[in-house]
Amino acid sequence: MARWNRLTLGASLALAMTASLVTSGFAQKGLAAESARINALMTAGKYSEALPLAQAMVASLEKDNGRELAAALNNLGQVHAGQGRDDLAEPLYKRAIALMEKALGLETPLISAELTNLAALYQRQGRFAEAEPLFKRALAVSEKGLSREHPDVGRALNNLATLYVKQERQAEAEPLFRRALAIYQKAAGPEHPAVATVLNNIGQVDRDLNRGADAEAPIKRSLAIREKVLGADHPDVARSLNNLAGLYEHQQRYADAEPLYRRALAIRERALGPDHPDAVTSTSNLANFLYVSGRTADALPLAERTLRGGRAQLRVVLPVLFSARQQHLLPDDKALDEALAAIQRGTQSSAASAVNKLAVRLAAGSDRLAELVRKDQDLAAESEALDKAIITAVSKQSAQRDLTAEQRSRARIAAIANERTGLQKALAVEFPDYASLSNPLPLVAKDIQPLLSTDEAMVLYSVVDKQSYVIAITREGVDWKAIPLGADALAQKVVAFRKGLDVGKARDASGKSGLFDLALANELYVALLGPVEALTKDKRNLLVVPSAALTALPFHLLVTEAPQAAIPDTLEGYRSAAWLLRRQAVSVLPSVVSLKSLRAFARRDHGVKPMTGFGDPVFNPALEGPGDRRAANGKVAARNIATIAYSDFWRGAGVDRARLAQALPQLPDTADELNAVAKDVGAADADIHLGRDASETTLKRAALAQYSIIYFATHGLVAGDIKGLGEPSLALSIPDQPTEFDDGLLTASEVAQLKLNADWVVLSACNTIAGDKPGAEALSGLARSFFYAGARALLVSHWAVDSEAATRLTISTFELLKNQPKIGRAEALRRAMLTYVDDTSSPRNAYPAMWGPFALIGEGEVR
Repeated sequence: MARWNRLTLGASLALAMTASLVTSGFAQKGLAAESARINALMTAGKYSEALPLAQAMVASLEKDNGRELAAALNNLGQVHAGQGRDDLAEPLYKRAIALMEKALGLETPLISAELTNLAALYQRQGRFAEAEPLFKRALAVSEKGLSREHPDVGRALNNLATLYVKQERQAEAEPLFRRALAIYQKAAGPEHPAVATVLNNIGQVDRDLNRGADAEAPIKRSLAIREKVLGADHPDVARSLNNLAGLYEHQQRYADAEPLYRRALAIRERALGPDHPDAVTSTSNLANFLYVSGRTADALPLAERTLRGGRAQLRVVLPVLFSARQQHLLPDDKALDEALAAIQRGTQSSAASAVNKLAVRLAAGSDRLAELVRKDQDLAAESEALDKAIITAVSKQSAQRDLTAEQRSRARIAAIANERTGLQKALAVEFPDYASLSNPLPLVAKDIQPLLSTDEAMVLYSVVDKQSYVIAITREGVDWKAIPLGADALAQKVVAFRKGLDVGKARDASGKSGLFDLALANELYVALLGPVEALTKDKRNLLVVPSAALTALPFHLLVTEAPQAAIPDTLEGYRSAAWLLRRQAVSVLPSVVSLKSLRAFARRDHGVKPMTGFGDPVFNPALEGPGDRRAANGKVAARNIATIAYSDFWRGAGVDRARLAQALPQLPDTADELNAVAKDVGAADADIHLGRDASETTLKRAALAQYSIIYFATHGLVAGDIKGLGEPSLALSIPDQPTEFDDGLLTASEVAQLKLNADWVVLSACNTIAGDKPGAEALSGLARSFFYAGARALLVSHWAVDSEAATRLTISTFELLKNQPKIGRAEALRRAMLTYVDDTSSPRNAYPAMWGPFALIGEGEVR
């Protein structure tokens, strides 16, 4: 599939911001030059330099409280958004909109910049329903206050149309793109580069609507404009060539497509260098084209070139390598190791990025690790800014180029790369835990096999567009198979699988509607583990490295044999299902290299105390008393918040204590849970913190590194689909006067600053495994932070847990470990779940939502 070009929001926003600053009166205040400087820094990607300038501008205008301040707030919001801090940008945009409306009225066209920036923020977060009315209003005020033919109206039309395309609403996007095209043609002429960009958008819509014959003309016209105006070797010409080639490939016009792909690649390699992401994209596109046209031998060297650069696209390189292995174009072991390397690079990036972002917070200190991390990230930012400057330079006509300056930038980028290599070596030697997580080297099969015991099997998944792949590894052998389900199909099946995992279903067995589907659980077993069953089924422990939608799949609930009925007649019927759990203990790993990190780099010393725990926190002192502290309705709720959005607990930068207290039911049974586990492991009473003592203050002041087990029995708050509005958190007792040190929420970044030496951390809370959405990542930021802080294993939950069931399962797990410490954590959890499901005292006990919520992440064995 070809990459398609669209008008980006970034370019139009920068223009809108500048206009807002100038027209709002900064010129009169002598700040126009400073505004231009901030804008130039942001354009170059130097947000850290732009930030103090933008903050100072806001501070200088704070007393004005008018349109000038609104424009400055909008400016500062853009700097924060550019740094990925949407949580800081959003309130600034909202305040700016309010000030502009107050100062200039609701219909001023000058407000379109603030509206568009806020809409763009929501679009980035996938909050399309919130973005759409803002984009529409920006369009409306521009049309009313300027004219229907103004270029700003064209920009607003394009922004709205692009949102529609992201929502697959091509039929609605098309007339907006066509109107934007007409405006640009009239305002800038029929051969302006902006016209070429919109033509590409129109061509994409035609293709998406299966109008391939119609798509060709606008894309060819776009190409002709760019060649004439920008020159035959301009990178934007390569973009049009790539789009046209993709259309021809879609139409199976292979002879027409190939020379276009090759010319696009040649242009990008000359202009940007062979390792630039755009050049790698062209290499991948050509490789994919050759593969789908049946020329695997020609595709292989191109796919391997992208591997060497570390930027391989899994959707391209895995099918090519798999086919090359089948056709004996590569030795089996070489093809497998290259696939392993590609998968690890492709699936490790988000986890590595999260650890890097957490390290930024840690770097505020003065220790050696903070010093090295900060220096490395400063160099990375400088390199990124230089790279953007080069792209801008090579987009200019030859007469406008400064080749000497470009060469200096390239030389500096090379010098930075060498310096960062030295820093990475220092980190690897001095801080192996950090280095292995933040910049892991891919492991080949022969590296992985010695890490596994004789009774362990690892299964690694890669989910791509059309089909997926599973690689199974044991000490004795390896296997690699294709799975005939692509990303969309697997996501749909996982969503359907999880629909029955609601504890409410076990309480209301009046009908079969919505109950857990055993046939689907068997279908997924056959698809995901069936192909490698011969290698894996006899191993006692299964280590799963999932990706995409599979991160939301509790593998222990797969069913290994076809059930008699998809939905049993009674809840007891679930007891006799052939659960994978009956055969194997399952552990989940966030990445392949994490196995090496946990086993090769794990600290060998152990905590001197068995456990510390935090539970039964006080959310609402009005309910606190000498007796039982229960929810307002007298019941102990599941450990989740089903009715209030996560973002609703925040007011500006702080927590709305009253709102949070109202939303969080008390969890008095967690005191029993903690006390029972503490008794089993021999923990002292003083190490169990309940009620008001279960606070952030108590936690942060404790010497946590001395404990083998860190235990949280409380509510988990997961951000869900709302990125940037707050971190995943654990709810602890809310103080009467919340402070930055203690506001009642232990966030992921605060977790990362803890110093642990824990065999495991128990998060007996809701949804602590969840990513931003099903399949987003193997672990939420909360769980990854505990690994970074020094945990070797986590006990987390896949869905909202029944509080009574959570208490029973965790107590049982620790009792088993106390009596048979050598069985390991994963096996203890397996036996606790089996004891629950086989308890015939209640039909509910057989239902998987009750006994199956927990997953063990990380090291499941005794080491």
